[in-house]
Amino acid sequence: MQRPKPDPVAHGFYADILHFLRKRMDNASDAADMTQDVFAQWLGYRDRAKVEQPRAFLFQVARNLLSDHWRRQKVRHAALADDTLPEQQDAPANDPLDHAQQQQRLNQLRQVLAELSPRRREALMLHRFEGLTQAQIAERMNISVSMVEKHIAAALLQCKQRLDSDNGTEQFP
Repeated sequence: MQRPKPDPVAHGFYADILHFLRKRMDNASDAADMTQDVFAQWLGYRDRAKVEQPRAFLFQVARNLLSDHWRRQKVRHAALADDTLPEQQDAPANDPLDHAQQQQRLNQLRQVLAELSPRRREALMLHRFEGLTQAQIAERMNISVSMVEKHIAAALLQCKQRLDSDNGTEQFP
């Protein structure tokens, strides 16, 4: 079996991307993993031949992945901070009115999500609840990143409009 030829772009910019990510991350191992993700996305990109500036493209992918990484870290830290304040978590559970309102909001959200088209719902759930990047969603759903953006934006708008109308806070242009 013949080994595939290495991608000259990947070989030429690997050290630059790794250095860029190492400077911006706490852990060198995470930076190396993210560098691998950058080049995995590059190799999975169908229109590689059309990219006029591969270095700029790779650095943009790296910035996007870094942004996603820090966003997930922020969410994790916020969740951990919430877990360390038990006195604040106990209070709402003791109030039946708060509990009922929370259940009502959850039921509204379930209903609104059920009303979304399957593709919009899938894109929104993958992005908001599973934390996938738009590029990862595009790959999973076999659509363009631009289409993922449109699905997510339309889903969020539809959810907001529906929830606003249910709560009597409908906004008119």
